Amino acid sequence: MVSGTGLVARIVSVTVLGLVTGVLASLATVVFLQAIELMNDWLLISSDRRAAAAGTDWLVVATIAVPALGGLAVGLVNLKIPGRRAGGPQDVIEAVHVTDGRMAPRSGFLSAAASLLSLGTGASVGHYGPLVHLGATLGSLVGFAGAVSTWTVRVGVACGVAAAIAAAFNAPIAGIIFAHEVILRHYSLRAFAPVTVAATASHVIVTVIFAHPPLFEVAPVSVGHVGEYAGFIIIGILAALVAVAYMRAILFSQTLGERLAIPSCLKPMAAGVALGIAALWLPGILGTGTDTMRLAVVDGAFGTSELAMLLVAKILATALCLGCGFAGGVFSPALFVGIFFGALAGDAAFMVFGDLRSDVSVYAICGMMAVASAVIGAPLATILIVFELTRNYDLATATMVSVVFSNVVCYQMFGRSIFDVQLRQRGFDLSLGRDRVVAGNMLIDSHVSRDFTALEPDMTPDEAMTRLVENHHHEAYVLDGRGVIVGRVRFDDLVENSRQATTLSGLVLPTGPVLTPGMSIRDAMERIRRTGSASIPVVNADEPAAMLGTVTEADLARAFLDMASGIRREEHAS
Repeated sequence: MVSGTGLVARIVSVTVLGLVTGVLASLATVVFLQAIELMNDWLLISSDRRAAAAGTDWLVVATIAVPALGGLAVGLVNLKIPGRRAGGPQDVIEAVHVTDGRMAPRSGFLSAAASLLSLGTGASVGHYGPLVHLGATLGSLVGFAGAVSTWTVRVGVACGVAAAIAAAFNAPIAGIIFAHEVILRHYSLRAFAPVTVAATASHVIVTVIFAHPPLFEVAPVSVGHVGEYAGFIIIGILAALVAVAYMRAILFSQTLGERLAIPSCLKPMAAGVALGIAALWLPGILGTGTDTMRLAVVDGAFGTSELAMLLVAKILATALCLGCGFAGGVFSPALFVGIFFGALAGDAAFMVFGDLRSDVSVYAICGMMAVASAVIGAPLATILIVFELTRNYDLATATMVSVVFSNVVCYQMFGRSIFDVQLRQRGFDLSLGRDRVVAGNMLIDSHVSRDFTALEPDMTPDEAMTRLVENHHHEAYVLDGRGVIVGRVRFDDLVENSRQATTLSGLVLPTGPVLTPGMSIRDAMERIRRTGSASIPVVNADEPAAMLGTVTEADLARAFLDMASGIRREEHAS
């Protein structure tokens, strides 16, 4: 139980952490989105400005030149970012589970700048991923400034993420769930409170002070025929296939982009030229495509062939931009791809149900969220986004059916999300469970013991036995003059052969597997398990591979259990 004073202190700390982070993240989100909108207007990316300049030579030049020059600017900024790539949600997830939420401010702000340049000049990338990363960076700074434990920093990151999503979508509940579902991967009450404060503060600032408009507005609609729910299931299954194609295209393009034999700073520029040329025929693929998406929920705004063409073109354009180094997210393009897929499904449903079919907006939104939720691995958050934006129970229910089936199928075919797959490529596999992931990033160096018996090769068996008895050990390691392991000897073997042998040379057994200080606890436990030995030697990773000490199975098991207990306490803390 917490005392009265302690309870007040906890309430104050929770409120301050959430409130400060929520305010900062919401203001950053508003500035970021307004800057994109202004740049899109000035640079003829937005549909309104393009319509006003239609038929002019300047529009043709700008359509190609703006993404190309924007790509050059992004490439130069990328050179200043650690790792030469902008951060995203996958880096936020890794930071929370590996570095206790500590995020480098330099990387965070430069990533935001690169993303702003990309989105402002029409790159086919998303803005929600950069906002999540920026919000997390701000939350990490706030959490670190008032840190009383590593928990504060991790929760600060979650507060920043929730606030960014709440501000971007006008959906505070979805922001709260997203932070827990995608970032923290648990729902402890102790974290829930500050995250809720942050999301609520962000939502109030954005809606009351800035009157930020929602992503889309849908007229009151309902499901026209009960048989359509079977169609929503089919939409979910097919949406999973679309999501997998979209994610594989991005990953393939990123792999291909790394192999391009041109300077990395020029790759975004090359992608910008290709994007601009394609946009001469399909301008809807430029930028986030929000205006084009809003038309997709209008019945008859696009023909079937146009819907299919824009869907495929957006997948290819996004893969091209992300593969060649433009900075941005995957969620907004996934919304675009999904809404056009859903509109196509609505056309197909009309052939089955005729006038009994629901409005095309129902199908468009089901498709949009089914694809997007599978891409980011956040089914609950995406369902809540629909409900918070539309307040329409029928639409939220239809979306829920599609989202559930999409995520089930996509998980089996691809994985939980594109973020998890990207992390797995780095050796960070969350599907193993948080315990094993954290153990995979805990080094054994602090568990190396110097309590071992070292012998010289020219010692007699009697001398070796005497030293083992003095040290209370049953096994010793034979080291040469440089401290490198020659092998090991067992006390029982020495006893049996002490009269026949004059030196240790004939009694030395192979060393077997060894560890280095930079190995993880998870890998070390696996190696000890395979050897069946109670302990294993640790050697210098560099030459000469001198012996540093030993690690016992008991020490590693104790460290693993302590870590696992800490995770359980965090997940169930109140």
